[in-house]
Amino acid sequence: MAEAADGSAGFPEAGPRPAAGRFLTRLSSGPQTSLTAASYRRRMFLTYLRREVRRRRKAALVVASGLALGIALVIVVTSVSAGMKQAQGRVLESLYGLGTDMTVTKAQEQPEDGEAPQRPRFRFDAGEEGEEQSEDRLMVQGFETLAASTVGKVAGQEGVADAAGGLSLVQLTISGSFERGETGAAPGSGTGPGAGNGGGAGGGGGEIRGGGADFGIESFTVYGTDVAEPALGPLTSSALTEGRTFTAGDTKAGVAVVDNAYAQREDLAVGDDITVKGTEFEVIGIATADSGSAAADVYIPLQRAQTLSGSEDEITTVYVRAEDSQALGAVKSAIQKNVTGTTVTTSEDLAATVSGSLGTAAGLASSVGKWLSAVVLAAAFLVAGLLTSSAVSRRVREFGTLKALGWKSGRVTRQVVGEAVVNGLLGGALGIALGLGGAHLITAFSPGLTAELARGAGLSGGGRPAAGPGGGPGGGGGGGPLAQSIDIALTAPVALGTIGLAVGLAVAGGLVAGAFGGWRAARLRPADALRRVT
Repeated sequence: MAEAADGSAGFPEAGPRPAAGRFLTRLSSGPQTSLTAASYRRRMFLTYLRREVRRRRKAALVVASGLALGIALVIVVTSVSAGMKQAQGRVLESLYGLGTDMTVTKAQEQPEDGEAPQRPRFRFDAGEEGEEQSEDRLMVQGFETLAASTVGKVAGQEGVADAAGGLSLVQLTISGSFERGETGAAPGSGTGPGAGNGGGAGGGGGEIRGGGADFGIESFTVYGTDVAEPALGPLTSSALTEGRTFTAGDTKAGVAVVDNAYAQREDLAVGDDITVKGTEFEVIGIATADSGSAAADVYIPLQRAQTLSGSEDEITTVYVRAEDSQALGAVKSAIQKNVTGTTVTTSEDLAATVSGSLGTAAGLASSVGKWLSAVVLAAAFLVAGLLTSSAVSRRVREFGTLKALGWKSGRVTRQVVGEAVVNGLLGGALGIALGLGGAHLITAFSPGLTAELARGAGLSGGGRPAAGPGGGPGGGGGGGPLAQSIDIALTAPVALGTIGLAVGLAVAGGLVAGAFGGWRAARLRPADALRRVT
């Protein structure tokens, strides 16, 4: 190439010098006296970068749009997954209460060979005909208890901030009466002499008609709560709507807090009395479950519950709050290692028991959604790289001329990567805007989901198993644990970490695209530009 009068590389005289050529000529001039070589190169890098992005707005918009779609999808999927976890957390809180990170229960023991499982037994005498008979039982749900000292052992483990015990019970009242039947001759029996010969030997006998037993069963669940630890336990999942809750001075008091649904069913109000195992308790408050059904119908002080049920110094569940909710695995391991004979259950363990549309949506968000996001992002990165490489191929004359003017391959590559990163950041900004808009729409419409949770699943005494004639408390017989259905409104919260992830993906997409284009630009030679000039 001919040397121009101003010392820069000139262009052929066949026509007017293009604007890009004049700009490249200015870039090729040596560093000015007031600037160092390094600062001059940085200034030229930024100047060239700004002009090229403005000049190639359409290409930049195409690359940025592809990255934006992938990033927006990641934000929406991540926020929906976070909303699913929050919804599952609200469902699980109905089991063991707000603020509880895990529960500790007695480990299930296998019965020995030939040993029958423990079940309640009721015995009634025949008594006088029509005489009313009744029996009250206040029994432990699940029949599995821990020593009350377990609370102190659990509280002493590393990572445990607080622990409280609770006793889950069921009150059963069976009442009714027997009626005697009447004995008559069996159908077809004779009355002649031959018929009476065998009667004394037990041959014929009469037939009993009528009579029988008529007994009814009434039941409700009772929970003994540690009044000294009001921030832990199932009662925290209910909001007090009337009266007051327990105080530290109610340890031995005959007071009770009643669930709102049970109070309406039994027509109870604050100030009324309710009988538990023949003992009267004054209703001091009525609480309404925040979601789903309450953990119990009636809440009474733990010490009174232990005394009435004959479970002195015993509990069914320890409710645990960890110092760091992100270190639940370590806390769980410490409790299992140092407190033998127990089962530790966290919310993650119970999440698998949540079914219904919430469980289905959570599975789709965690599996299909993440894979879809990964595929779309990979496609967006690949398309951005190919478009950047194609753009470099159309700029052979420009980059080849820069090399002829003294630019090294590394400098050209950095320029291409810089442009690609800017395109990636533009795509990230657009993707964040689209993702936030999508998450806001989901939260605004709040699609309803239904969660079904097996009562008592994974929490002996922590949930609210069925009690009744089908096998006793705890769902011990018949058809297994019942399920409670809870309606949940889905939200899509966007955390700062999600925004940070989007920015990281935008930079990564720009670097991937820049790697494609930089590799192509590094292979260009000044001779390639000369062939395009002619």
